[in-house]
Amino acid sequence: MGVIGHNRGPEMNGLSWRTQCWRAARARLLPTLPIEVVRLRVRRAAQLGLDYKTYAGMRASTGHDLVAFLFSSNALRVLRAGQVLPGDRAQKLAALQGTGLIGLALPPLQAADLARAAPALTASHAAPLHLASFAEARVRLRMALGTIPSDTVLLIGDHGLEAEWCAAGRLAGYLPAERYFGT
Repeated sequence: MGVIGHNRGPEMNGLSWRTQCWRAARARLLPTLPIEVVRLRVRRAAQLGLDYKTYAGMRASTGHDLVAFLFSSNALRVLRAGQVLPGDRAQKLAALQGTGLIGLALPPLQAADLARAAPALTASHAAPLHLASFAEARVRLRMALGTIPSDTVLLIGDHGLEAEWCAAGRLAGYLPAERYFGT
C-alpha cells in the first residue's frame, strides 16, 4: 500500500519510462533537425550508394552511422571460382567512399575466390551456411566483422535465408541486392 495520493503510476526507473522519454525526446528533435545536419546526412547517403530514406531509417533505428557493408557472394553475382564481378556491381563498389566492404563467400565459392573476383572488397570471409543455427551464424559474422560494431553494418543479400543473418549478427539491417544495385 502506497502513501495517500499515490496512484501507482509508472516506475520512473523502468524500461517503459526510459522508452517513453526516448520517444518524447526524439519527437521533439525531428521537426527541428538543423538543415546542415540534413545536408551532411544526404551527402553521406550518397557516399554509401543509398537513397536518403533508407540511410535515415537505418541511422534512426540504430542511432549510429553505417561504417561497413557485408555483401553475400549471391548479391555480388559471383557464384563460382573464376567468375568476374559483373560491371554494374563493380562500378557501384568502386564509387563507394568512407566505408568498409566485406564479402561473404557462400559454398562452393571460397573467400579467396571472392577476393579475386571483387578486388574492391576490403576483406572476404566464409559466409554462414544457409541452414546454420543462429549461434553458428553469429560466430561467422563476428569473425568477418572483427572489431567493427555489428549495429553499424548493413547486409546486402540476395536470398531470404541471408536476411536471417541480420538478426543472428545483430546487424543494422538487411537490404536486397535488387534494391541496392538497382537492377
